[in-house]
Amino acid sequence: MAESKKTTSAKKKTKATLVIVESPAKAHTIEKYLGPGYTVKASMGHLIDLPKSRLAIDVDNQFEPEYITVRGKAKLLKELQHDAKKSDVVLLASDNDREGEAIAWHLNNAIKDKTNAKISRIVFNEITPVAIKEAVKHPNDINEDKVNAQKARRVLDRLVGYNLSPLLWKKVKNGLSAGRVQSVALRLICEREDAVEHFIPEEFWTLEADFSKGKSKFTGELVLYKGDKPELKNQKEVDAIIAEIQNAVCVVSDIKETDKTVRPKPAFTTSKMQQAAANRLGFTSRKTMQVAQQLYEGINIGSSRVGLITYMRTDSVRIAKTALDDVRAWISANFPDDLPAEPVQYDVGKGAQDAHEGIRPTYVTYTPDSIKEYLTKDQLRLYTIIWERFVSSQMNNAKTRTTAVEITAGDAVFRLSVSKVVDKGFYHVIKLLSSKEDVTGSLPSLKMGEEIKALSFYPEQHFTQGPARYTDASIVRVLEEKGIGRPSTYAPIISVLLDRYYVTRGNKQLVPTVLGRMINKILVESFPGIINEKFTADVENDLDKVEQHELVWNTMIGNFFSPFIKQVGQVMENQESVKGSFDEPTDKICEKCGKPLVKKLGRFGYFLACSGFPECHNTKSIPLAKCPMPGCSGEIVVRKSKGRGKEFYGCTNYPECNFITHFKPTGQYCPKCGWFLVERFDKKNGTYKSCINPDCDYLHSADDGSAE
Repeated sequence: MAESKKTTSAKKKTKATLVIVESPAKAHTIEKYLGPGYTVKASMGHLIDLPKSRLAIDVDNQFEPEYITVRGKAKLLKELQHDAKKSDVVLLASDNDREGEAIAWHLNNAIKDKTNAKISRIVFNEITPVAIKEAVKHPNDINEDKVNAQKARRVLDRLVGYNLSPLLWKKVKNGLSAGRVQSVALRLICEREDAVEHFIPEEFWTLEADFSKGKSKFTGELVLYKGDKPELKNQKEVDAIIAEIQNAVCVVSDIKETDKTVRPKPAFTTSKMQQAAANRLGFTSRKTMQVAQQLYEGINIGSSRVGLITYMRTDSVRIAKTALDDVRAWISANFPDDLPAEPVQYDVGKGAQDAHEGIRPTYVTYTPDSIKEYLTKDQLRLYTIIWERFVSSQMNNAKTRTTAVEITAGDAVFRLSVSKVVDKGFYHVIKLLSSKEDVTGSLPSLKMGEEIKALSFYPEQHFTQGPARYTDASIVRVLEEKGIGRPSTYAPIISVLLDRYYVTRGNKQLVPTVLGRMINKILVESFPGIINEKFTADVENDLDKVEQHELVWNTMIGNFFSPFIKQVGQVMENQESVKGSFDEPTDKICEKCGKPLVKKLGRFGYFLACSGFPECHNTKSIPLAKCPMPGCSGEIVVRKSKGRGKEFYGCTNYPECNFITHFKPTGQYCPKCGWFLVERFDKKNGTYKSCINPDCDYLHSADDGSAE
């Protein structure tokens, strides 16, 4: 009986602790770690924010924002207030960044008058039992400077967006919107498109030759002619060289061996992870962050739930000492010869906030192979490159050896080379590399001065490649290099441009739409001081100063707002409206009412609409080409699949005619067979046009229209 009373007494002393995180998945994982006495709930992101329907910034009172409960979140907020009232301690555990700090600040303000509980802030970089319990042991106050930095960014973006958008409504088209950072990214994409369109390809030729020694055959490329690097502009020049050297004696004139040290790269930052996932896995930036979020918040591994990676929004490559100790222990056990004497240190980089570590696995012992049965295909692929990148970063350098041979034939010098890995080092854990052969190419045993035989010559025509359109990977790299945005904004920047249809994605390339280019033109011409990379980068630097308590947030806003709002007024008054200028009459007739159809520009591109609107609401897709099928009178239009809404191109006479293609028609027709031309893309040739007819071999450059 005495023991029972003692147990009851102990239960009374246990404090009820409410932990509030941002997502249900994270709440589920953390609650398992903390055990009895702890209740973990999710705020589902921001509960309190600016209203969407109005500016809600008091520009006459130090730019104070007017916050409200987010629509649809009132019930959840009341539940959290009720839970807080029953608790002795409330721990605000939103993400350790500016947005997370602001969420904690708003929650504190909404809860503090509803409870007697002690409210504190906790932060962590990984969701593991040790990290969570350590964070709970060391609660802290909310970082007001970080909150003010978020407030400054939110207010600045609201002032820009809510003043530029009405300008676009009046001058271009209703329903448009503009953003401070997205508009600069749009400018970069539009400028690249201009460069792509204005590029004029130039013809050039290369010359290769097959040589043999005994039964061995190998190929070299012409690298010198009469002592200079050859610049072969046409076939005539190549044929002249071949005629001169085809009977010349071929002699091995140089053999060189060069060793190269290949250093591993540091753990991923957000930007580098998005670039690697785009290039190696074909992921969009949005998909990369979604999958990374899943890995961070927790995956069921057998009977336990585990946060597999550290926080995925970071611009730092710093690694905690405990993690370095763990990875060095793993390397020592598995690849002891490739463990450096000391941990490898990497430069964090200028401008990195360094609030978080680089992205790494929380448990290096969870190798990709050991947990693959618990992960989806996408989770495994992303986890694999994160794990490999981190582990390899703490291993020895790899070494390669390249053997280059030069063969002289008259005045011509041909070069061939082979490379082999002589010391794998960190390549031991990089599957993408170690799965390949360690040797590229092969050479027979050759000696200086040795004569060999030339078998045949292979001239090949090429055209210079213009600048490539941006992809998810390359635009993220440029945004990072130019200081535009922060790790948390790279994916949303691209998503917003796609969602607004200012940009489309084709062949993994980002292409501005007609609407996007029109908006860009007006914004850049009207606000050159704002829609540029320097201003955007300077804003990020000022936000950092606010967070470091070096700049007052509303002073920063005041310095910007006065000249900005003056410029808005001038543009609103003087900018010529282009509203309605996109409409073009057509010779097509509305089949519903008999009135002419008009070509209009909508949110999702051009379409045909009845001129009798609003009495007649008939709309149709723009025909892009005549259907090439024999006897069919239909036209090719854009269509979308029912499931995923993916675009393809099909005949208007469907289902009688089932012609479809996934390549975009150009509106031009093949001079050989009369079928239409489509735009294609591959890594070797870039963007080019070719005939859609599978029996036609017509192919020509997308840039100059000349036949190849």
